[in-house]
Amino acid sequence: MEILKRKLMIAACFLVLQAGAQQHDAASQRAFSESYTQEYNKRYADAIAAISKVYDDDSYEMNLRLGWLHYMNKNYTQSQTFYQKAVSRKPYSIEARLGLVKPLSILESWDKVLAQYEEILKVDPQNTTALYWGGVIYYQRKKYETAARYFEKLVNLYPFDYDATHMLAWTYSFQGKTNDARVLFRKALLIRPGDASAMEGLASLK
Repeated sequence: MEILKRKLMIAACFLVLQAGAQQHDAASQRAFSESYTQEYNKRYADAIAAISKVYDDDSYEMNLRLGWLHYMNKNYTQSQTFYQKAVSRKPYSIEARLGLVKPLSILESWDKVLAQYEEILKVDPQNTTALYWGGVIYYQRKKYETAARYFEKLVNLYPFDYDATHMLAWTYSFQGKTNDARVLFRKALLIRPGDASAMEGLASLK
């Protein structure tokens, strides 16, 4: 008899927990639906409020969503905070790290931006966004050897891509790799005939 009572109590507890979970899921779905509607109407504060009513600090999805909505609402510090929470919940998430890059870029936190690109490349060594923009940051810092490695990977993946070809050409030019730069500037002009930057780069080579 005692065993039966215990089983009934466990079953009852399970049903209560299940009902609570279903109610929470339904509330979360309504909140997300409302946030999408408000975002569509560019009422970002209202979209944020909709999620905040059911906010769960451990929820990857809610933190990611709030990171985006605060970014759209131009509250970049808050956006950074929520995106960082999303990253901490799902460390291998590329979407969360790419999201985090958005407010970090506006805040000009370039070391942190670069750190995110490097973490992305540990997970996905062929991620084109991280390769290109990581390369651009190193290029702007005049770290041409590192920039070249990033752009070379990108050009190997997309040999007829203008941005990658053009940036690698300029990188080689500053490294003194004149012949390689010339070949790439000419290729860039095949991709984008008459391009001013490629023509300038080609003319600058001796």
